[in-house]
Amino acid sequence: MAIIFAAFCAWVMMILFIWNIWSTLKKGIIFLKELHEIPCHACEYFTNDYRLKCTVHPKKACSEQAIGCIDFELKTAACNACQKGRRKPC
Repeated sequence: MAIIFAAFCAWVMMILFIWNIWSTLKKGIIFLKELHEIPCHACEYFTNDYRLKCTVHPKKACSEQAIGCIDFELKTAACNACQKGRRKPC
């Protein structure tokens, strides 16, 4: 009888272990999908500089708080981040 109980406990532990891994992966995927909704990289005010990421909302930039930003403007060809590598004439 003890062997059956031990085998049952082992199976229950394996099932709980697999369930825990599955739920952790599911939560991680949901979190990654939420992070991919952050629009900062496509915003006109995003500077692409680690010192000042956004000129309008520097503390919210590249965080979950930036999802649904009311000041979001789609990048244009003349934005600051696009011109960073270009040299300006003296």
